[in-house]
Amino acid sequence: MDFELPELDRKATQAAVERELEKYRIFKHLTFEEKEAATTSHINDIGGGKGNLTSDQTGSVAIYNVDEKSIRRKYCERIERAVKRLPPMERFLIETRYMADDAEYLTDMKVYCFKFQPPISATTYDKIRWKAFYKLALDLNIARTM
Repeated sequence: MDFELPELDRKATQAAVERELEKYRIFKHLTFEEKEAATTSHINDIGGGKGNLTSDQTGSVAIYNVDEKSIRRKYCERIERAVKRLPPMERFLIETRYMADDAEYLTDMKVYCFKFQPPISATTYDKIRWKAFYKLALDLNIARTM
């Protein structure tokens, strides 16, 4: 029985993983603004609208508020579980560079020079990051093959 790991398109996979981690950061660190039902009704003077259709705006808004919170929470938990399964160095890199509050303001150089103790080289950093991206892409089912 032979099992081979897939060959991934490095740039496309990295972009996909970075997009997912940015989405995680937005969902995690920005508050969810709940929709509110309009208190004024809209009266249509011109007949012939959507006949026999009733709308329950309050119900729709309530469902959206509950579902959207749940979707965001589950998404964040899924990303966190995937990152927790990574080896320590890869996990540290992903959490520091991509999942922290200030991740948008950190550069790769700041991470490998100042966050890693002892500091590591840029080449080592790139190797660790690619291994982490590879594993996350496969785990999150966002891998881009060649």
